[in-house]
Amino acid sequence: MTAIAVQAQRLLAQRRPQRPFLESFIRALIIVCAALALVLSSISICDGHWLLAEDRLFGLWHFCTSSNQTGTHCLRDLSQAHVPGLAVGMVLARSVGALAVVAAILGLELLMVSQVCEDLHSRRKWAMGSVVLLISFVLSSGGLLSFVILLWNHVTFTGFTLMFWCEFTASFLFFLNAISGLHINSITHPWGQPRKL
Repeated sequence: MTAIAVQAQRLLAQRRPQRPFLESFIRALIIVCAALALVLSSISICDGHWLLAEDRLFGLWHFCTSSNQTGTHCLRDLSQAHVPGLAVGMVLARSVGALAVVAAILGLELLMVSQVCEDLHSRRKWAMGSVVLLISFVLSSGGLLSFVILLWNHVTFTGFTLMFWCEFTASFLFFLNAISGLHINSITHPWGQPRKL
């Protein structure tokens, strides 16, 4: 009886349709790009120094001033920057940014699980992961936008630091990967199911 069961499993495995190479490659590429976006966003949020305006450096966590006499001096009390609403607004900006990273971790995990543990619910897990990445994009964009609005009077295009552009790039990649993930799920046929003619 065991030999018959093993033979039946082999026959089923042989008949099981394989996922096309191009589809697997694109899904793997989406996962890699989402992981890259997650790393960029995490580094940017942890560092937090996003805007350089003359001798002042504005960040999510600190406000720094520099001079020839005293060097660089950083303060955690953002109210001493003398920018209206900065202290309260930065709490919102960094909270939203941190939530974006958490959402991206969850989305990336769903994408990876859907590919490693392929079953009847794999496509649903992939779609959920893509939607969570889209939520991460919304949160990340909200953090960037609130930061720019708070410091609008000090913003210059050349004043944005590398960390700001890392977060901007990560936000764009979250959006691109989420839309790509949803799109490839909609145009590909559910693998392992017979096609209807």
